[in-house]
Amino acid sequence: MSTLTITPGTERRLVNHVSLGQSVRNSFTMAYRGLLKIRRTPEQLIDVTLQPIIFTLMFTYIFGGAIAGDVASYLPIIIPGILVQTVITTSVVTGIQLREDMDKGVFDRFKSLPIARIAPLAGALLADTVRYAIATTLVFVMGFIMGFRPEGGLLSVVVAGLLVIVCSWALSWIFAFFGVIARSASSVQGISFLVLFPLTFLSNAFVNPDTMPTWLQGFVNVNPVSHLVSAVRDLTNSGAFGADAWLALLGAAVIVAIFAPLTVRAYMKKA
Repeated sequence: MSTLTITPGTERRLVNHVSLGQSVRNSFTMAYRGLLKIRRTPEQLIDVTLQPIIFTLMFTYIFGGAIAGDVASYLPIIIPGILVQTVITTSVVTGIQLREDMDKGVFDRFKSLPIARIAPLAGALLADTVRYAIATTLVFVMGFIMGFRPEGGLLSVVVAGLLVIVCSWALSWIFAFFGVIARSASSVQGISFLVLFPLTFLSNAFVNPDTMPTWLQGFVNVNPVSHLVSAVRDLTNSGAFGADAWLALLGAAVIVAIFAPLTVRAYMKKA
């Protein structure tokens, strides 16, 4: 609490903090703001609408015959891989848009509002889960149109989608951190893709690691993206929630535990 004296004998108390409940409400309000931005500028959804369709068609028909013999046999392999690659790549947008808002002075205006200081950051992270859900749905729909029939059943498909969304949300904390500390949105994009490209392509998302050189197999086998892809494959193709799924969730928890405090601390210094 701080005290502002107006006249002798009269004092006015100013509250310089907000309750947890108000912080949550403010965060959801900021998330709604993010959804309104998407509705008014739908081109922001290009990466989660066109990209899943193009990638699914392109990778399946280009590599399907060479890797699995035919497209139908490749679909159970490639659909989980495309799903993971597409959704975690989408998480980069969190940091880019965060940096753009800070550069445009939007967050400076938020400082003058009676809201929780953390709300704009939390709201941006919440709003982007809708983007992940759209990308996830489109990949599965495209796979179904092309002939993919998950033997694990509908419930396993839903669980697989939620697993990817949770892990992508956790990963978005890393890019949000880059968005806060970077000098420009372009630098956020450059750094983010420099991290993501090796993780997504040097994984088991597209080909069997057994076909790779021995030294590369070691990296692929410990790559967290490989564990997430394997978890999605197990769920969609057999309905099994196995060790890879638990490892993916553990990795997501570790990322949040490390980068959430770092991001919040860096953000609060600038907010």
